[in-house]
Amino acid sequence: MEEAAPIVRRIFRMTLEGYGPYQIATQFTAEHIPIPAYHQAQLSVGLWQNREIKYPYKWTSSTIAHILQKHEYLGHTVNFKTRKHFKDKKSHYVDKDQWLIFEDTHAPIIDQETFDNVQRIRGQVRRYPDGWGEAHPLTGLMYCVDCGGKMYVHRVNNGKRVPMYVCGNYAKQPVGTLCKSAHRIKADHVMEIAAKTIREVVKYANFDKERFAEEIQSHIEDRQTVDFTEQKKRMTVCEKRIGELEMLIAKIYEDNALGKLSDKRYTMLYNQYEGEQEQLQSELDGYKTEQAQYENDRKSAARFLKLVERYSNAEEMTTLMLNEFVEKILVHERDRKGSADTTQKIEIYFNFIGEYIPPTMAEKEPTPEELEEMRKKEARKDRLHQNYLKRKANGKQKEYEERTKAKKRAQIESQKEQIRAEDREKGIYFHAGVPNIPRANSASLNCKQAVM
Repeated sequence: MEEAAPIVRRIFRMTLEGYGPYQIATQFTAEHIPIPAYHQAQLSVGLWQNREIKYPYKWTSSTIAHILQKHEYLGHTVNFKTRKHFKDKKSHYVDKDQWLIFEDTHAPIIDQETFDNVQRIRGQVRRYPDGWGEAHPLTGLMYCVDCGGKMYVHRVNNGKRVPMYVCGNYAKQPVGTLCKSAHRIKADHVMEIAAKTIREVVKYANFDKERFAEEIQSHIEDRQTVDFTEQKKRMTVCEKRIGELEMLIAKIYEDNALGKLSDKRYTMLYNQYEGEQEQLQSELDGYKTEQAQYENDRKSAARFLKLVERYSNAEEMTTLMLNEFVEKILVHERDRKGSADTTQKIEIYFNFIGEYIPPTMAEKEPTPEELEEMRKKEARKDRLHQNYLKRKANGKQKEYEERTKAKKRAQIESQKEQIRAEDREKGIYFHAGVPNIPRANSASLNCKQAVM
């Protein structure tokens, strides 16, 4: 219904902006937006026309999540989503592969690109607010390059607002078996690199659109390892042979029916022809799948170019922009573990085109002076680390830590209390015994509430 279309579009857009079903439902409830059942009842349609709706403006997470999954908003008609069970005679939802989808039967509300991005975000990870009341924009995009596991955001407990991403498999018991390292990395650093890369891509595209389009198309084609010219020749041979086998099967069937071919001989030939036919058909289907994927990749280049054009005048990176551009980010281990000043590689994979680094960000060969400076820097790190190990071995490090422990703890507690005071003003943190703090505001952002 066109009256509800703006609400549906808003739900999808808010999801791309980083909001989860719980947050969206809370917002819609506060705005007194009618729930779908009440809206349909007002229009005299649906199953709730003659039923009482006690809370016509009370949205729930499940309602939002259900809306985000509906293919009908793409302009499709979906049948056989449920089936009655022979035991209880009630309708039960069936697997998606059993649905029957009729495409383009009515005007779409959501475009395919938006729908696919939302499904990707929803399918990657469940979002929870961090200790400061909101989900981090990178949640669901970060992956460990070594084990392939998802990375989750944590806040450090030292009185500083420093969100860190760590590998989710590392901490699973026993620690270090599923992944040897936490691959810890500061979220702010990743956001800075991602924003810079996206800005450079957009800037490079605006500088020379034709050249950029050629590079993107070439980048996608370079990933193709299949020789489609030879493949098409082989497809012609397969199709011709499948037709010949069909004629041979019909011929031996006729000969068997007329008594010219014995049943034993017929069975042997039939099994031989049918087996070859199935093998050729399977090979042919594989070629068609590869070619369909290739055609889809070619369209992906155009979709990425359209995306870049849409953000050609963007001044800052938003969560929406991040989710539309980035498919995933792979995080490598730090070059020097335990060092605050070290290098750590990340790989950014864009939607539609995969990993891509604009020429303006290509690494340049360091000069002899730069190499010497890097050597000195690494030598200093080694020297400091060796000194630390010596202090640790002779007990001096422990003496220093014991001597400064109380002072550091007091400093950290002071910083924590300052952060808590800021959060109490925003309504996202409170003590149970502290008066005049509205629980409703805090509960809506409780870190135990799943928001996606």
